[in-house]
Amino acid sequence: MAKKTSGKDAVIEVLNRARAAELAAIYQYMSQHYELADNDYGQLAAQLKLVGIDEMRHAEMLAERILILKGTPTSKPDLETKKKQPVLLIYQYNEGLEEGAVRDYNQFLAVCREHGDYVSAKIFEQLIVEEQIHLEYFQDVIGHIKDLGNVYLATQVGGAAEGAPAKGFVASQGGAPA
Repeated sequence: MAKKTSGKDAVIEVLNRARAAELAAIYQYMSQHYELADNDYGQLAAQLKLVGIDEMRHAEMLAERILILKGTPTSKPDLETKKKQPVLLIYQYNEGLEEGAVRDYNQFLAVCREHGDYVSAKIFEQLIVEEQIHLEYFQDVIGHIKDLGNVYLATQVGGAAEGAPAKGFVASQGGAPA
């Protein structure tokens, strides 16, 4: 007979699954940030860096909650980093990551509620809102590239890729505080 998982163990499992996804997003977005900066797309690079900082904050929130529940936070991302993508593919790939995060986090939210862990549920509620903001940003960039092509990309050339404040994308857009 299979060992029955406790409610706390089920919550720790979904927190760690989310943390693994956040770690993958950090590596992905920061890698893209460096590549875009290297190709002189400073404005796009700066925004991706801010999104990456948001993901770092998310990973930390999840780790702290896992530790409170006496679990061990994972340090392994759930995906390999994709590199050397054309600009449009970067944003389409990121759109898929964020859609997956919103979908998964809604499922993880239900697990937390089912097991009466409303603190972890509150974390997932916040993450869902912030991932939705990232998703909408990526969709906006995709729309601009598809509608305007190289004209839009030309407006993104130059500018500081490193001068962005360290508060993250959501906070820079007037969203949740960092």
